[in-house]
Amino acid sequence: MFVIAHGFTGDVDRPHVRRVATAFAQYGAVVTFSFRGHGRSGGRSTVGDKEVLDLAAAVAWARELGHARVVTVGFSMGGSVVLRHGALYGPEHAGRTEARTDAVVSVSAPARWYYRGTAPMRRVHWLVTRREGRLVTRYGLRTRIHHRGWDPVPLSPVESVPRIAPTPLLIVHGDRDGYFPVDHPRMLAEAAGDHGELWLEPGMGHAEHAAADELLARIGHWAVGRAG
Repeated sequence: MFVIAHGFTGDVDRPHVRRVATAFAQYGAVVTFSFRGHGRSGGRSTVGDKEVLDLAAAVAWARELGHARVVTVGFSMGGSVVLRHGALYGPEHAGRTEARTDAVVSVSAPARWYYRGTAPMRRVHWLVTRREGRLVTRYGLRTRIHHRGWDPVPLSPVESVPRIAPTPLLIVHGDRDGYFPVDHPRMLAEAAGDHGELWLEPGMGHAEHAAADELLARIGHWAVGRAG
């Protein structure tokens, strides 16, 4: 079973999210959902903070359906969410076993918060932090963003990664990612140590749009082998 966590401004009705779901359906059942504030979901986006609760609810629902093995696959913002979820709902957390994951795949995720080192990320920060930007996302991108900042700041992706072990972890990133350069996946891989695996994909850009069918197939094979 695959539970897919989409990127910022995505939702289950977006063609690129549906394409990913269709690709993984060749390897197992798939659950898709829209994070809070995205598409037809209620609430407001916290851009990766409270979204970990949305993912936990989706994983728990998948287990209620009878799926014994669950793999979380996240892209960009969703990639950071699956890392935090893997850290917070790991096998050692006995009280949260219904929402645990058996393998984690993070694609195009940041390693650290508040990154503004590329032009696309500076635009994202404008969208999130400025009233005018939040109006653009609301009416132009079907994404409603909460006006309050993080308090407290959530565990960062790179801080989360060491806590995922012994759950299998795959980090996937393009070497032409316009949002997060390759120091991000390398930081994540270094933090993962021996329990993580890094695929640095030549010529790949960012997240779902850049994930070729061949790459999605390889991820599907990896997930079946680790969580099957």
